[in-house]
Amino acid sequence: MNHHAVARHAGPGLNRRRFLAAAGLTAAAGAAITTAVQSRAGAAPSARSFRVPVEDVRHTRTWMAFPDSTSIWGNKLSGVQADIALIARTIAKYEPVVLCANSGSAAKARSMCGPTVTVINSIPVDDCWMRDTGPVFRRDGYGGLDTVGLNFNGWGNKQAHSRDALVAERIAAHVGVPFTYADLVGEGGAIEQDGAGTLMATRSSLVNRNRNPGMSERELERAMCDAYGATKVIWFDGVYGQDITDDHVDATSRFLSPGEALVQMPVAGDNDAYARDARKQYDKLSVSTTSSGRAMDVMRLQGPDYNKIRSTNRDFLASYANFYLCNDAVISAQFGDKRADEAARATLSRLYPDRYIEQINIDRLGTGGGGIHCVTQQQPVA
Repeated sequence: MNHHAVARHAGPGLNRRRFLAAAGLTAAAGAAITTAVQSRAGAAPSARSFRVPVEDVRHTRTWMAFPDSTSIWGNKLSGVQADIALIARTIAKYEPVVLCANSGSAAKARSMCGPTVTVINSIPVDDCWMRDTGPVFRRDGYGGLDTVGLNFNGWGNKQAHSRDALVAERIAAHVGVPFTYADLVGEGGAIEQDGAGTLMATRSSLVNRNRNPGMSERELERAMCDAYGATKVIWFDGVYGQDITDDHVDATSRFLSPGEALVQMPVAGDNDAYARDARKQYDKLSVSTTSSGRAMDVMRLQGPDYNKIRSTNRDFLASYANFYLCNDAVISAQFGDKRADEAARATLSRLYPDRYIEQINIDRLGTGGGGIHCVTQQQPVA
């Protein structure tokens, strides 16, 4: 089994090993992202004065997207829409949620989400992965807020993305905050930040010719640090070419605070590429230091036994680590391995004692290879 972010955007009936042949990429989508990279509109505030905060800060709102493409999702679409609506309603108990929907599906989104979720149809979308398509919000510590776009290119031109390539800039305009494009191509799920100068990422997602051809690891580090207001990157090797994201870090390793990280560990019997990668991520973090030279404190979050979860899909993503922090709550998944689900709840409760732990069933989204963090993007309070 491969237990990670699978060929979630590849189209109906495909597994992660066949997604490249059916991505539905359009020439216009590739042109859109090329134009976006080339047209850096105006001078942005100094990236060194703005920094992406750690995710446990207070939020103004959460941004999400409502999928409506049968060419991407096939007969799985209605189930994925139901999971997106469940996530939106759950977060809306704690903070405002704005859901971007296309004009033709906005009414359905409103009916599924109910009155607590704000649905807008002014920002068109191709899919639901707002973590990767949305803007990355930054703060300057003095009440200033701006955004940076990561030049989303459909995970290396694996899926049509002409609308999603523009989501970041359009949300920034909707909010009315400055926007600039980063000097790299990537996705929000590919980069974790501690809010104090340290990033972590997989080489497989970013040091990859399908996103950043010709860029060295050092050049990428500089671009990432400029975008995030950081000074150090902790690199993991990752897993190349086995899922559409090329192994996003946010399904395995997360920052809790400066100097503190969490890694979801596989069960002892798992030894596929992703299980080996997770163990390597833990080992690497355990001997790493932060940008300030502090030794990393690394927690373990035990993953479920894939023989005991509800889903029998071999490409299912069962990531507790892909949780989302919102105001006063942690929104996490549960997968039907009751012992592991309860252990994950206990771990999250210990790590976030002042937050309510919401565990929800998002199996349809998991079958598509994603989780709760993948479909959300926080707008921090300035």
